[in-house]
Amino acid sequence: MTPHKMIRTCLAVAALAFTAQHALADQLDDIKKAGKIRIAVAMGTPLFSYADANLKPTGSDVDTAELLAKDLGVQWEMVSVTNAARIPALQANKADIVVADLSITPERQKVIDFSKPYAVITLIVGGPKNVQIKDYADLNGKKIAVTRATTNDQLTTQNAKGAEIVRYEDDATLITSMVTGQVDIFSSTPSNLGEIVKRAPGKNIERKFDQQNFLLGIALNKDQARLKEWIDNWVTANHKNGKLTAIYKKYHGKDLPAEVTNP
Repeated sequence: MTPHKMIRTCLAVAALAFTAQHALADQLDDIKKAGKIRIAVAMGTPLFSYADANLKPTGSDVDTAELLAKDLGVQWEMVSVTNAARIPALQANKADIVVADLSITPERQKVIDFSKPYAVITLIVGGPKNVQIKDYADLNGKKIAVTRATTNDQLTTQNAKGAEIVRYEDDATLITSMVTGQVDIFSSTPSNLGEIVKRAPGKNIERKFDQQNFLLGIALNKDQARLKEWIDNWVTANHKNGKLTAIYKKYHGKDLPAEVTNP
């Protein structure tokens, strides 16, 4: 390559880098100019995001996404993803943000940003009533279902060393595996336990022990300072006016804890 061509190539690369950085920094403006925001939601998660009797998306995350888009003054385009695809969809620019019961963890914060907590999720282990399971040690030698790439997966893998862990791509598939008897023990949420009990009452599946509470955040790509500031302010305002608690209570039957509403 001649020096002249090398200089032109370097200038072109620099221009592309500047353009990409500029576009990333102005994402909030881009969303407003487009008149829509693409929000990834993990469908098939009872109470958070699922299809109602008319196959219409509903749940606390769906209502939260709708309210956020309305307050931003744009339409919202729902990007339906599996639990495992929540962060990849964001990183691949298939969605602007993620509202999909995504727990705030140090590992995830290394690759994406989170808003202030907007809700909370409790992780539990459930199993048959006639099987004694009080802690992780009781899972030794047993088969337990989790949803891939979730905090359930992470916690169970770290703590149930002697268990056989069966991973499913989404909550809906995990629930089906429990209902059909492919697996008898699971790590997930109280809402998923409720769905299992509703669909298979004869299996006598019950809550065995609580694993951990996690704060949920709205996820966005790093280096989105203006978008993050707007979402953080929006979360704070809607905790103060009670709208986020009302949405959560509508589906989950209880108020958000003070650690969420008054961090």
